[in-house]
Amino acid sequence: MNDVRHLTDPATDTQTRTAPTPNCLAGVGVIVQDAATGRVLLGLGHNGRWELPGGKVDTGESFEAAGLRELAEETGLSLDASLVRVVGVTLDSGYGLNRISAAVLVPAGNAVAQVMEPDKILRWEWFAPEEIPDALFVPSAAVLRAWRPDLSLPLTDSYVYRAQG
Repeated sequence: MNDVRHLTDPATDTQTRTAPTPNCLAGVGVIVQDAATGRVLLGLGHNGRWELPGGKVDTGESFEAAGLRELAEETGLSLDASLVRVVGVTLDSGYGLNRISAAVLVPAGNAVAQVMEPDKILRWEWFAPEEIPDALFVPSAAVLRAWRPDLSLPLTDSYVYRAQG
């Protein structure tokens, strides 16, 4: 994970110019991959679309930390933080707001996901990457495309930046 250096001191720094109106939301999509089978965890939303665990990144939080937090909140899974890696970033303007989402990959072994937020998710299921359903939440489709552009996934209006190396 990246080290954070604070270049400003809120206690002593003063605002010297008008701050721009916020126009961006930072999020994370967590690709939980079964280490033995390669299957990926998806949740079925009440709208009939499948989605990755994930959500917004809180202020001061890294993509990796946000992914692990969201994963625990949504599935009850607590996975090894040292194995989490960002595999790409997506940018779209869904809902009239710039949305930046990190694609975070974390391996899991014998993980059993629980529905922790039944108001959002009906159930969690494991899918082989080649069998991921077309009915996907748009940010999840973009994140999956950042991870595996070779998969036959629905097209999105997202810019996809894949991690190198």
